[in-house]
Amino acid sequence: MTTDRVDAPGHGSAGPLAGITVVTLEQAVSAPLCTRTLGDFGARVIKVENPRGGDFARHYDDVVGGLAAHFVWLNRGKESVALDLKSPAGMAVLRRLLDRADVLVSNLAPGATAKLGIAPADLAVSHPGLIAVEIDGYGPGGPLSHKRAYDLLVQAESGACATTGRPGAPAKAGPPMADVSTGLYAALSIMALLCGKERGRVQGPTSAAVSLFDTMTELMGYSLTYTRHTGVDQEPKGMGSPAVAPYGAYPTADGHTVVLGTTNDGEWQRFARELLGRPDLADDERFGSNSGRVAHSEVLDAEIGAWCARHDLAYVQDRADAAGIGNSRYNTPSDVVAHPHLTARDRWREIDTPGGPVPALLPPPVISGYEQPMGPIPALGEHTAAVLAELGIGAEGELL
Repeated sequence: MTTDRVDAPGHGSAGPLAGITVVTLEQAVSAPLCTRTLGDFGARVIKVENPRGGDFARHYDDVVGGLAAHFVWLNRGKESVALDLKSPAGMAVLRRLLDRADVLVSNLAPGATAKLGIAPADLAVSHPGLIAVEIDGYGPGGPLSHKRAYDLLVQAESGACATTGRPGAPAKAGPPMADVSTGLYAALSIMALLCGKERGRVQGPTSAAVSLFDTMTELMGYSLTYTRHTGVDQEPKGMGSPAVAPYGAYPTADGHTVVLGTTNDGEWQRFARELLGRPDLADDERFGSNSGRVAHSEVLDAEIGAWCARHDLAYVQDRADAAGIGNSRYNTPSDVVAHPHLTARDRWREIDTPGGPVPALLPPPVISGYEQPMGPIPALGEHTAAVLAELGIGAEGELL
């Protein structure tokens, strides 16, 4: 692992991945989330960008002080190095960066790394100690392998859109599920390989490939298993579930929406008797098992909906909590920005950007004795000169 490096600004030595250098050729969401996750754990992340515009996610919008919301979300704490990889000089610098790196991450168009001579097979020869991880759309060897893939396209191709929304009105999940989940699987793969190398259990060249399509079909595991063994495509149920009942969203008397759910027969009994005050529903043979409740979910939803419509949200949630029934409030993003649970748990931090400081959420892992560095958002090419100087290269490309 790399040791001859200077920690990037904001990256303290306490991080579990301190001393690891990641070079990334990335765009949009999947690879940037992978590398930001590694940076959250203390790795140094050097983001190589095209001098002509850089990561195209920089330009999706300009709502964060002139910066794009996607870019600010995914790129804190990275160092931006602008290199023209179509030029021999740019590729020479990239190869020198890889000489000092532990990991290369990429999510370029199909075949792009091979054209550049840095596909995993090439790096196994030129940089055998490097972990090379490629994120692509569909994985090699299939009829779709050549295609570009974006989150919506893969959600549709994998069947996820058919399980979201309402019958006759399929929908894409709001968050970019294919991109995010693939980025996290890639980060997990890198951490596993780093751990294996550290323990001497992984020898020689190492690489990993993670595709958006394979990731989404994994997330579709329940639906695909159910359909394979029944021949039935379950219809989407909006904020409900085709697998368990009752499980859904119900408007309350004060204009809010409460979300209530059960996962087993015991919870259903408490739901009917203690929350609704309806022992007749608890004793009804139609609802005695989850499969029966699913089959008669429209009847149950009508009864639950009528009860919720007579009561305010706070009353419903208090009763549900007392009965040990899972519940939540349906919120908009505006509600969550001001969510008291985030404030009470001190989940917001301030990060620097070229447009000034902005608030950002801490990453999900809470690690004893370590807080993620929450470094600044880089301007395009901001760190080019400093990183070239580390490599002994002057501003005009000459060796120092």
